[in-house]
Amino acid sequence: MPVGIVTGGSRGLGLALTRALAQRGWRLVVDARGRDALKEATGGLDGVRAIAGDLADPEHRQALVEAAGERIDLLVNNASLLGPSPQPALAAYPLADLARVYEVNVLAPLALTQIALPRLASGAAILNVSSDAAVEPYEGWGGYGSSKAALEQLTAILAAEHPGLRIYTVDPGDMRTQMQQDAFPGEDISDRSPPEDSVPGLIMLIEGSLPSGRYRARELMAPAP
Repeated sequence: MPVGIVTGGSRGLGLALTRALAQRGWRLVVDARGRDALKEATGGLDGVRAIAGDLADPEHRQALVEAAGERIDLLVNNASLLGPSPQPALAAYPLADLARVYEVNVLAPLALTQIALPRLASGAAILNVSSDAAVEPYEGWGGYGSSKAALEQLTAILAAEHPGLRIYTVDPGDMRTQMQQDAFPGEDISDRSPPEDSVPGLIMLIEGSLPSGRYRARELMAPAP
């Protein structure tokens, strides 16, 4: 039974991926900041251990890795922080808020990866969830977008330094999630695709053999079950 860690697993893409992997026989450790929401979301899933906490907390990161065990086949850094909403222009972005966005979106995934690396099996996958805001200069997206750009560069360097692993950045596309709603307060986002539509591409990366790199989830097709 393969073993993985999925962060941000109480809703949205993280929960959709957790459900899909659990159905495919994975044993998973998942986290989210909200204890009750995480328990409710994952309570009926076989092989899933939920640990609530903040990824910026070193003790929480260590707990996730310890719960996974001595051999880890997958690490999905999905948990993210949008920052202030509505999103401020960079010229007025509160630096304390920007530091928190970077702490959660850049430093925490790297720190979790550092702890997990000694336990990652040969050929294991690290999947860092990014956004088109990492490569497109959208007005008002300077905080979140630049944090994802930094995460993408870290991912590329990790891939160069660890050729025995499959290390991916993946853009899941616009999704009908709470974060998307928070990014566009008061707007109708019903035209966005549900996060489940992006999961097959993630499964293709996780269970396939594509080389390390940056991918768009919806341009990939999952293998037959």
